Amino acid sequence: QVQLVESGGGLVQAGGSLRLSCAASGRTLNNVAIGWFRQAPGKDRHFVAAITWGVGSTIYTDSVKDRFTISRDNAKNTVYLQMNNLKPEDTAVYYCAAKFYAYADYVGAYAYWGQGTQVTVSS
Repeated sequence: QVQLVESGGGLVQAGGSLRLSCAASGRTLNNVAIGWFRQAPGKDRHFVAAITWGVGSTIYTDSVKDRFTISRDNAKNTVYLQMNNLKPEDTAVYYCAAKFYAYADYVGAYAYWGQGTQVTVSS
């Protein structure tokens, strides 16, 4: 079992920055991968970025590659999503999710989910 709690969402103007946090607890996290997903109103949930806890390998969806950075702090059991140069199309509820072993870029691969945090980017 892995428990996840997101925080850090809010309202920001286009071009601004936010840092989301995903605090993880439960069984050992060394074999866990954490993914960030987002869901805009009326849309499906989509992959944003992921990181493997042990090695720190990362993957991003193309639309955020040069703007978002995923990282982890082992001492705090927390994964971060630094979001820079935010655009109105980044507006969504952002969820972090966990799975064992390698990361993946699709919703169905992840067994554990946080409650989500709202990010709103105004134009």
